[in-house]
Amino acid sequence: MLTAMLVLFAASIPVAIAIGISAIIGIAGFTSFPLIVAAQQLFVALDRFPLAAIPFFILAGNLMEVGGISRRLVEFARSIVGGIQGGLPATCVVTCMIFAAISGSSVATTFAIGSIMIPALVRAGYPVAFAAALQATAAELGVIIPPSIPMILYGVTTQTSIPELFIAGFGPGILIGSALIVTVLVWCRIKGWGKQDGEGRLSFLTATKQAGFALFMPVVVLGGIYGGITTPTEASVLAVVYALLVGMFLHREIGLRDLFPIFRKSVISSAVIMFIIACAAVFSWLLNRQGVPDAAAAWLATSFDSASFYLLVVNLFLFVVGMFVETSASIIVLAPILQEAAERLGVDGVHFGTIMVVNLALGMITPPFGVNLFAAAQVARCGVDQMMRYLGVFIGVIFACLMVITYVPWITLALPNLVFR
Repeated sequence: MLTAMLVLFAASIPVAIAIGISAIIGIAGFTSFPLIVAAQQLFVALDRFPLAAIPFFILAGNLMEVGGISRRLVEFARSIVGGIQGGLPATCVVTCMIFAAISGSSVATTFAIGSIMIPALVRAGYPVAFAAALQATAAELGVIIPPSIPMILYGVTTQTSIPELFIAGFGPGILIGSALIVTVLVWCRIKGWGKQDGEGRLSFLTATKQAGFALFMPVVVLGGIYGGITTPTEASVLAVVYALLVGMFLHREIGLRDLFPIFRKSVISSAVIMFIIACAAVFSWLLNRQGVPDAAAAWLATSFDSASFYLLVVNLFLFVVGMFVETSASIIVLAPILQEAAERLGVDGVHFGTIMVVNLALGMITPPFGVNLFAAAQVARCGVDQMMRYLGVFIGVIFACLMVITYVPWITLALPNLVFR
């Protein structure tokens, strides 16, 4: 099965199809199950209430992009950090941090914020490839700061508390966002970029007033979850309703004719993710039936004497996996195996889940299959190869933050311990 999957990957077969075919080969060639069990497991994989949050968060992100919420968040962030040299790139990072608390998707963040920030950065004299690389990197905060689609998948796959995973993402998200801001400010000082970044920005009070409804959205989404009022799935529905009402009746930037393109785009994006989840779940189910996760976890736990060395090896392994395999598929196939071994070595499940999500988020900005790279390149209309000269610095910063998150657990666990334990 693994050989077939790798061969199909090498042949540039789409990830979901490659995983699905590998699972069918495994069922037909190495078990006595009828092939109809594959169809049954495809359905069972998607018949989970928490997964309904995924299409709703995607729809909410698209509604915010068209409804003017994204633009107002940019102006608000610019009023805070835009008045210094390098303030415009810092604004990009801060806006992505705020938008991440609403959307749950890095690709949605790339398009929603990138369509505003990349042209603004280029007009201010920044290289287009730098703007695209920065946007792709900052957008990965969309899956680290809650709500987060990969965290939902991780929680469903490993039976880990999704609210705990969500709140655990704040510390790592703030750490990575702060590191990126410091990096771009220093970079701009060295290169002499952004000396006029403060021109034309709104005052803090004016920007806050304009962005008032947009800024209240994270309160609605996250307040409902942590206030015990809604589940993450119900909060995703609230996000859609709120974004729709604000876009249509308060900002008045969404008309009836805009709804069909928004829904169509959301359905396509959701279908792609759901198909990957379903195919990966069949593969994972077959591995579980054959006892692979238990055997692998036992081997891993006995092969490493310390949790520290195990986490280092896992981080390096996931870094490579993230380059080639889509995040959703990686989580569903690998998370049960790797977490069980981690817990046998005394690693907290929420901490390990956060490490895995942050690491695989890094895969979104690493070639050859980094989805954020292609999304940012599409917005900026530049080649991914042009972005590489700037991307290496950002990848180094994120990886350094990942090591801190891995070996300083309180960054991740302080809030969950305070709220839930």
